[in-house]
Order: sequence, then C-alpha cells, then structure tokens
Amino acid sequence: MLKDGLPCGIAYDTILHVLRDKLLARMRQNPRDWRIEDLEALAQHFGMSVRRTGGSHVIFYHSDLPEMLSVPARRPIKPVYVRRFVAMLDELTGHED
Repeated sequence: MLKDGLPCGIAYDTILHVLRDKLLARMRQNPRDWRIEDLEALAQHFGMSVRRTGGSHVIFYHSDLPEMLSVPARRPIKPVYVRRFVAMLDELTGHED
C-alpha cells in the first residue's frame, strides 16, 4: 500500500538519507560532470551554509569547519572542487576513507 507515493512504514527522512548517501558515494567515485545545484543540495542536507556571491562563485561553509570553499558556478564543476567539497563533508561528519 502506498501513502504519499511511498510504501507504508518507510520514513521520508530515511529515504532522504539514503539518497544523500548514494549521491555522495557517486560524487566520491566520479568527481566529474557535477553541477553547482548538486553541491548545494548536498550542502543543505548536511547543514552547511551556501552563499552566492552575486558573481561567478558559490561559497560553502559550516560553523564547525575552519575553512570555506569557494566554487566557480560554471558547468561542469572541475573535479578538484568536487573533491574538496567531499573532503569538507567528510571532515564535518567524521567520515574516513
């Protein structure tokens, strides 16, 4: 039986966590061809702040992290920025490879 388009008994938050984890795993495996919207969505799920400069960059930061990451908003984002973004999320969550 479906409720709100989801199987009964499955919490919406659980599905969001699974999707977030899958997206992050895909980003780790292949840091190419990502869009700034993908990074912004992940940042939001991890409680990071996102600031658009009004120019060509987007700034990602979190109060628990010592550094910010400035990413050019061009498409696709260069792999070096995706790797740095994933490293920030890993530092924030305590994830180790």
